[in-house]
Amino acid sequence: MPALLKTSPSVRRPVPWACAVVVAASVLLPISLSNAQVVSDPANTSALPSLGGGEGISISAERRLGDRIARSIYQDPDYLDDPLLVDYLQALWQPLLGSARARGDVPPELAERMAWELMISRERTVNAFALPGGYLGVNLGLLAVTDRPEEVASVLAHELSHVSQRHIARLMSREERMAPWMMGAMILGALAAGSNPQVASAAIAGSTAAAAQNQLNFSRDMEREADRVGFGVLSGAGFDAQGFVSMFDKLQQASRLNDDGAFPYLRSHPLSGERIADMRARLPQGPLATNPPAAANPAASTTPAPSSLKLDWPGARAGAAVALNAAGRPGPSVELHTLMSSRARVLAENGPDRMRGWLQVGQSPNAKPGERYAAALSALRLGQRDKALELAQQLRETVAPDARFAADALMLELLLSPSTAPATPAQTALLVELRDRSLAGASRAAVLLGAQAAINSGQPQRAVSRLQSWVVLQPRDALAWQTLARAYQVQGQSLRAVRAEAEARAAHLDYAGAVDRFRAAQSLPVAERSADSMEMAIVDSRRRDVEALLRESVKEEADSKR
Repeated sequence: MPALLKTSPSVRRPVPWACAVVVAASVLLPISLSNAQVVSDPANTSALPSLGGGEGISISAERRLGDRIARSIYQDPDYLDDPLLVDYLQALWQPLLGSARARGDVPPELAERMAWELMISRERTVNAFALPGGYLGVNLGLLAVTDRPEEVASVLAHELSHVSQRHIARLMSREERMAPWMMGAMILGALAAGSNPQVASAAIAGSTAAAAQNQLNFSRDMEREADRVGFGVLSGAGFDAQGFVSMFDKLQQASRLNDDGAFPYLRSHPLSGERIADMRARLPQGPLATNPPAAANPAASTTPAPSSLKLDWPGARAGAAVALNAAGRPGPSVELHTLMSSRARVLAENGPDRMRGWLQVGQSPNAKPGERYAAALSALRLGQRDKALELAQQLRETVAPDARFAADALMLELLLSPSTAPATPAQTALLVELRDRSLAGASRAAVLLGAQAAINSGQPQRAVSRLQSWVVLQPRDALAWQTLARAYQVQGQSLRAVRAEAEARAAHLDYAGAVDRFRAAQSLPVAERSADSMEMAIVDSRRRDVEALLRESVKEEADSKR
């Protein structure tokens, strides 16, 4: 579980992210699968238990609960919306979700009504978790310790399978007879166990302690099911299935060497020799074990590598087929993973000492691309912008072609960072070049970086044009709405800026905040409101829509407390 935010050396308090994630810990409560139906797994000869149609809470109820949890997570300071890392995880996630749908693990109704959204936490602990409603959480620590993209994909496939098999719904159906205080004690205990077993013991103290403590882990049957379904999803998506085994080995070794609470994934997903042996036994033998042909992968396509004329992410266009990397597999390459792992490592670090160490390593003439990436980003965070630019340029000159756009994105990020010294002509020219490539791209990272560059370089209208078309297709992209609000403000379009701020709040399910901003838009001077009657009509309509959602959420909150 994500850790608790420190308030003093000896006192910790739950933050909204942590409090939201405690509901994810509910999935850890063991439940019997004896009443589950048995369905055939098309990827395996063994039968796997699956949730019966009349069992558990409804998909709608689970989604509503997930939305309530997500609303709290969005407000937590540990929530991280980093476009580059989000795009990277999506490049892993989309093939997995496509594979699960093709296999029948995610039927059409579940695919349409669940959120299927990935959320990143700044936490350094190695963890990932499934939440109700199809939300999945990933800690930066997980990205930081992995060596290959299929290792991260194996964890995502496992968590996806917990959702697709409705483990959360099964749990809630079984436990709804419990008193709310009892459920709360178990959930808080499960949360605390991730970082502090002593806190966990205190949280579940009392006459119910023994019963609550027994609820802290997934049942063995649920873990086996998530392993086996996840393995089929991973291999069906075309990823190297060895990723499951290597991730298991990595986590098990790390916990043996350093059981300091940094690997809560092992505590909520306890590994056993049987589980590891089962995954090894499922690995294919022979030449196909290391490089299956692309034609055998139904989720893959022959999408070409990103053009050198654009700063873009492979397969990032909405609805596009998944791109193949240099190894003929879907998703990111090892070279790209190395850069994103380095990014996660630096973004998760708050102390300067490690960043100074990474900076020193990255300045070596023999530094590897990942080390140079970490050094450049560390230099920026240490206030050494010129050194960061120098390292980023060296990275661009040495990085593999299919990871070049990530190096370019880092360079653009550095060029957009605040500086007391005026930009040199060469820096200005490079900013313009990378800005134009970004605006021509289709990935979220490219669009947002390009829009920010357009605003900073005195061309807000280009940012507005690109973002307007983006939010039409991605109306729940809060960061895009926030960037659009900034572009409107620079142009002096206050009504549109306030409306964009309201849409950003609504995208994060903060309906009260959104209504407040819509009211602010309606309270602007008459001259500003009448100058854009079409936008004013949209504000009026959207306020009514969001007010209805607010009333519904308030009612649900009240009902849940009865």
